[in-house]
Amino acid sequence: MDMELDPHILSFLQPELVAQIREQSEIKDIPKGTEILREEQYVKVLPIVIEGLVKVYSRFEERELLLYYIEPAQSCVMTFYASLKNTPSKVFAVTEEDSRILLIPVRYLPAWLKEYPEFNTLFYNQFNLRYTELLDTISHLLLDKMDKRLYDHLKRKIDLTQGDAIRMSHNQIANELGTAREVVTRVLKKLEVDEKVVQDSDGIRIIREW
Repeated sequence: MDMELDPHILSFLQPELVAQIREQSEIKDIPKGTEILREEQYVKVLPIVIEGLVKVYSRFEERELLLYYIEPAQSCVMTFYASLKNTPSKVFAVTEEDSRILLIPVRYLPAWLKEYPEFNTLFYNQFNLRYTELLDTISHLLLDKMDKRLYDHLKRKIDLTQGDAIRMSHNQIANELGTAREVVTRVLKKLEVDEKVVQDSDGIRIIREW
């Protein structure tokens, strides 16, 4: 179906492919907190975020593990892999903010990737991005104490949502950092004592740079 699409989102593609994507895909406005993909679900559409933010995570023994965020002009490498291999998804994806997402039917991907090799650029870039993020995460785990990890996580969340504060429970934060709620509560109190963050009715705000 035809649609309004920011030309910068797919500016690296040939006009002929962009025209096909416009014709065969759709754009949806999806509210915050909507699950758009779940584990063991077969992938039918490949998402490219136009506006908003999507969280991708795994679940182990009822605990969530944050993998990465999909920002505007980005897609999901795990979804891309599962769609090409026709295997069930190994991840969950949920909108962190009200989002506008381009949904490309995966049945067209093999032909488009073969006919328009530059389409692979999007996914090569995503693989490189996620690998770099993985190395950064390992570095934080090995070198940083929990107070620095938590502070950096909160700052990134605020930057991603472009707000002044974030409204998250201590349990949600613990899930994303792969730790216990009690640890997050204790470390947040320390960050407040150090006058780096404050918790109030608006959420958690950073008040001083690390």
